[in-house]
Formats: sequence, structure tokens, C-alpha cells
Amino acid sequence: MKYRDYLQKVIYQIINPLIKGLIKLHITPNIITGIGLVLNILAAVMIIMAADETNPDLPMVGWAGLVILVAGLFDMIDGRLARMGNMSTTFGALWDSTLDRYSELITLFAIVLFFMASGDMLHAVVTFAAMVGSVMVSYVRARAEGLDIECKVGLMQRPERVVLTAVGCLLCGIFAKASFNVMLCLIIPMWLIAVLANITAFWRIAHCYKELKERGE
Repeated sequence: MKYRDYLQKVIYQIINPLIKGLIKLHITPNIITGIGLVLNILAAVMIIMAADETNPDLPMVGWAGLVILVAGLFDMIDGRLARMGNMSTTFGALWDSTLDRYSELITLFAIVLFFMASGDMLHAVVTFAAMVGSVMVSYVRARAEGLDIECKVGLMQRPERVVLTAVGCLLCGIFAKASFNVMLCLIIPMWLIAVLANITAFWRIAHCYKELKERGE
């Protein structure tokens, strides 16, 4: 069993009672997905408000990281709710995928603005590269599935990107008063996403090339 499958199984065991409660309250997966987007927008606003060239509000960045984690949990809840409550629909899948892209790009764009306001143009560009990689990972998978190719390969899929972003923000808050350069807590995750997400995108392209070549297409 892959580590992601094992971790997902553990999380499902924890949230299943909550899912059952949501079903009784007639809460739909689409509502949960919408709440997740709102939470990510809130986190983005917090990150932007924390920006300052001389004295960034790192504790607020940390709280934003917590909000991103909670929003990520909502992203797991909506899919589980759809399956357990027999509420899966084609539109729901479209809605979920679309709002996931909005959520991730909004939070990463907030970090771009945060670095820019801090006078760190290099890492604003790195975070922009992370945005590009994030979009392309999802795009290649969507195009592959349109060609009837399963395409989940790669090192930096959405759950990993969300966790890295959230943990980076959280560590900024936790070590806000530390003597070292606390911004590294956010810089390192952005580098990891920028590099590994784009590698994953090309990895998926190579995977699709191999599959299509085997099919003679």
C-alpha cells in the first residue's frame, strides 16, 4: 500500500463520524467544496495582510497556514461525503476540480504578493513558477484522462503541494521570533513545489507518450 493510500485510510477513519453527521444534516459535497474555497481565500487575505518589507507579521502567516490545512481537510471531506452519501455527480466532480485549482492558485498568488511586499523578488518568481507547475500537473492529468490514460504519476501532486504550503506558513508562525532567517520556512517549500511540480508535469507528459506509443497512437 502506498503511503498516500495508507494516510488517506487513517484520515477517513477519523472523519467518517463527521461525514455521517453531515449526511443527516443534508449538507451536500458542493457546499463543502465551496466552504473550502472560502477558507483558502481567507488564508490568502491573511498572508497579504501580513506582508511588510521591514516587519512582516509572521504569526499571522502561521495562522494562515492552519487555515490552509483546515481547507485541505474540507477537500477530503467533500469527496468522502459524495461517496458515503451517494451524492456523486458529474457536475460535482467538475465543481470540485475547478475550485481546487482556484484555491491553490489564490493561496500561492498571495505568497507571491507577500514576497514582493517583502522586497524578495527572487522568491516571488520562484512562487510564480510553483503556480505554473501546479497548474500544469493538473492540466496534463486532465488531458491524459481525456485520452483515456490514467495519469497519477509524479512526486508533487496536489495533496503534497497543499501540505508543503500549509506547513511552510505554519513554521513561519511557530518560529516567528527565532534568531535564524524564518522566511526560509516558506522559501524552501516554494522551491520544492516549483522544482518538483514542474518535474512532475513533464514526468506525466513522458508517461502519456509511453502509453500512447504502446497503443500505436
